[in-house]
Amino acid sequence: MQVYSDCPQILREFLSYHENIKGQSPRTISEYYLDLRLFLRFMVMVKNEMPYSTDLDQISISKVDLTFIKMITITDIYDFLSFLAHDRRQNDYDDSGIGAAARARKLSAIKSFYKYLTVRTKLLTENPVKDVEFPKIRRSLPRYLTLEESQRLLASVRGKNEKRDYAILMIFLNCGIRRSELVGLNLGDIYDDRIRVTGKGNKERIVYFGSACKAAIDDYLVERNKKVLSDNRALFGSRDGNRISVTAVHRLVKKHLLAAGLDPDQFSAHKLRHTAATLMVSNGVDIKTVQEVLGHEHLNTTEIYTHIENTELKIAAEANPISRMVKENDKDTDL
Repeated sequence: MQVYSDCPQILREFLSYHENIKGQSPRTISEYYLDLRLFLRFMVMVKNEMPYSTDLDQISISKVDLTFIKMITITDIYDFLSFLAHDRRQNDYDDSGIGAAARARKLSAIKSFYKYLTVRTKLLTENPVKDVEFPKIRRSLPRYLTLEESQRLLASVRGKNEKRDYAILMIFLNCGIRRSELVGLNLGDIYDDRIRVTGKGNKERIVYFGSACKAAIDDYLVERNKKVLSDNRALFGSRDGNRISVTAVHRLVKKHLLAAGLDPDQFSAHKLRHTAATLMVSNGVDIKTVQEVLGHEHLNTTEIYTHIENTELKIAAEANPISRMVKENDKDTDL
């Protein structure tokens, strides 16, 4: 595990548990550390009756232990959340607090920490944060390509890496996998009509693809099998002979979006994932199945795609001839 400065033993053990037992990524572990470090710094400030103007970055948490953790009350936790909402500055030019999504992430880290202390290790008997509700987050609808735009994108693929790029775009649009998941694909992950995907937390899932996607992959494999990469397990390689990178995938998607006459500032590889999910839902795939395809841990993450069903209901309402009737008294209205 990465060595974190000013990290008390109790926090270090929590991070080790999530890395080695839960199998979470280094990025997730780092986010846990930063969020909990801020939380504990605030608690040290409060318990030592320091002024709220104190620079939290200057507060050490190295001596925080179980005895200290037991002193933290539900009131202290609400004070911390209030501090985040109203007093924690996002940058030197903004005096307002941090947004609801960032506060929710920090609260999630705190909940995980207390769950570890109460359920996993039983070092605590009471969990003060158990019933604390997450801040309400305004969720915007995902941006996605229409079927016609998706077809234009695929038709636009030309150039030196045409077969590779076409297969990549087809996998995104047919399978809805993440960019990092595509980069991690190995030759051994490709089967006759499915791929094995390693997602967040090193969780594996099987995602099926259709005949057009199979044809694109098979066509590319003829070319791929003639190449030797530095990591020869990799399904997709770069021009310098290495496994393709997340950055390279980002660039190639933007390039082909531009070639298709689509705004590369509005769409991205992640928007192709949204497109796959949207096309599935709009063509009758139930939301639970889409959840499994996308690898979402929670169904409510996937439910945002039900906006397509709502759109279809609106179209159905407009198709009803009653919706186009004009009130008799309004026909001759003199405006």
